[in-house]
Amino acid sequence: MNVKLLQKYNKPGPRYTSYPPATFFHDGINVESYQDMLVQSNHQQPENISLYIHIPFCRQLCYFCGCNTTCYPGDELVSRYIDALIKEIHSVSGLLDTDRPLTQIHWGGGTPNSIDLSFVEKVMKELLSIYKPVAKAEIAMECNPAYLEPEHIDQLAAMGFNRLSLGIQDFNEEVLKLVNRRPSKYPVEELIARMKANKMDGVNIDLIYGLPGQTPASFQNTIEKAIAISPDRLVTFSYAHVPWVKSAQMKLEEIGLPAPEEKLAMFETAYNLLTQNGYEAIGMDHYAKPGDELSVALKNKKLHRNFQGYCTQETTGQVYGFGATSISQLQGGYYQNIKSHKKYIEAIEQNGFATEKGYELTREDEIRRTVINQIMCNGFLDFDALAKELDTGVAQLKTITGYNPEKLKPFADDGLLQIDGNCIQLLQNGFLVVRNIAMEFDSLLSQGKGQYSKTV
Repeated sequence: MNVKLLQKYNKPGPRYTSYPPATFFHDGINVESYQDMLVQSNHQQPENISLYIHIPFCRQLCYFCGCNTTCYPGDELVSRYIDALIKEIHSVSGLLDTDRPLTQIHWGGGTPNSIDLSFVEKVMKELLSIYKPVAKAEIAMECNPAYLEPEHIDQLAAMGFNRLSLGIQDFNEEVLKLVNRRPSKYPVEELIARMKANKMDGVNIDLIYGLPGQTPASFQNTIEKAIAISPDRLVTFSYAHVPWVKSAQMKLEEIGLPAPEEKLAMFETAYNLLTQNGYEAIGMDHYAKPGDELSVALKNKKLHRNFQGYCTQETTGQVYGFGATSISQLQGGYYQNIKSHKKYIEAIEQNGFATEKGYELTREDEIRRTVINQIMCNGFLDFDALAKELDTGVAQLKTITGYNPEKLKPFADDGLLQIDGNCIQLLQNGFLVVRNIAMEFDSLLSQGKGQYSKTV
């Protein structure tokens, strides 16, 4: 796909990690609403349970970061935060059928490995005393390799972790310096060898393109180094410039961001190199080796997506979030905790819950969510099969999603998808602009709630 065509579709749009996007979340979703939905979720699909733990602390704040985090506040406050986490876990778990299969635990942040691992172990012991993971449960943590010691990998493996995502962002240390991020303390190859020695199922590397100091040539070097290291999965995130949300990002404007055509060239370079070197493109930003679970799920049209990224339908569960700003993604709605870690602690200490806002889905929302997930994850839509699955008619399905084949004609003309009766199939390059295609099925977009980063 050429840069000119990417430029054509490079416009603001949702990432669709949830539907509707988080910009639609609103106040008025209280603790009682969340408690009612927790009980209801026991009888809804998917039956599986997925747990998300949010650690809102970092040892150093990167200028590009869009996450909810703060500089490490000291062990005393972190200890209170961990105690609050455990109390919330017990409050929520008391309303759940804990015999349901647990298929996923994901630690995100912030920087989960910025805290002492004794805190992590304390939480994991509580979780595993309440829930019983299935044999192939994915237990993952996002790690900053600047603070990752080889023995930490041994400790995490002993706690049950079987997948670590290393937030490399770029192998060029000059680029990292510009964005206030430290490089890996140890050679990444050594860390990955230690993970494999601990029989971890998966090794991920996360990269970002579109940062100050990056050029298409320098990012090519980073991709080539990543290919040489040979992780199971690799993610190339597009830097989302949202200074109206994260004021620290203004510093990157002062330093100087790459021109849009340079950023698109980085995207194209990464895509070409990775797909020519044994990786398969998964959705809009993930790459995996052919035997990886994600690649297999994509082939079988059983890929799913949530706030934690792409996953298989086997590991997909209703997501129960714990910690400041965490979001529970249930069949009937989204429930987000208070963002301030201090206010979160106070709320949990007082009543065991910290729900601040959210969104409860209508039947129409659920239908649009299913359609958009099918496009975003599997690049395929069969209106006849989906209408049967959702117990509705094809005409009603098309009306709810605002489907109009004329809106998809530009994508078809550009060789990005094909329409065959009631079936829509994304072609190989279609995944590069999958957010744009999904937007054509989102009738809520016309309400214009929130600002979004660009799609490429």
